[in-house]
Amino acid sequence: MRIAMWSGPRNLSTAMMYAFGNRADFAVWDEPFYAPYLAATGANHPMRDEIMTAHETDPQIVAKRCLDTILAQKPHFYMKHMPHHMIAGFPLDWARDCINIHLIRHPARVIASYGAKRDEMTLQDIGFTQQAALYDKIGGLVIDSADIRTAPEKMLRKLCESIGLNFDPAMLHWRAGPKKADGIWAKHWYNAVHESTGFAAAEGPLPTVDARHQDILDKALPLYEKLVIQKLS
Repeated sequence: MRIAMWSGPRNLSTAMMYAFGNRADFAVWDEPFYAPYLAATGANHPMRDEIMTAHETDPQIVAKRCLDTILAQKPHFYMKHMPHHMIAGFPLDWARDCINIHLIRHPARVIASYGAKRDEMTLQDIGFTQQAALYDKIGGLVIDSADIRTAPEKMLRKLCESIGLNFDPAMLHWRAGPKKADGIWAKHWYNAVHESTGFAAAEGPLPTVDARHQDILDKALPLYEKLVIQKLS
């Protein structure tokens, strides 16, 4: 089984990677197309040069590896992908041989979390437009991070059942600290999840979005609502 988990940033995506990575039967891969995206777009992200030095930047090579021999000879492969990394010209045919799952989060929460890590932000940075378009193109399952945080075991059991995979209780807990599979960018982005040993508790009320980001929220919300009606529940 090859799982392509598609998620925008600041969306429980690393915790989900840790959940699958804690299973004995899964190898995991952290954002394979991040370095190719940076190389192709020139985007000024934190640790840009380090990322491109440490990770493969050729999207054709990365795409081939998505369908290559599974790392560590494990039975299954989990790949954490971000839709906005898949720019025009990047190969996507490989995804049709995967189980595609779309992890979503309310855009107000994404905007507040992303803004705490990076001063500049556009709608393109948080991936809602690209994720909605990707869902239209390749389909797949949809799961909301809020539901996972509210009831981790229930939702992970449902997800596993939906894709024909046995649930493993090891998915609910992991050791604190960095993981071998982390991308080099982990030291900038993964501080909170490195302190965790399982899924965080349910979130409170939606945060108030800064006025300078209101236009982003207004454009992202209909895209989120388009996907949320398809979610596992």
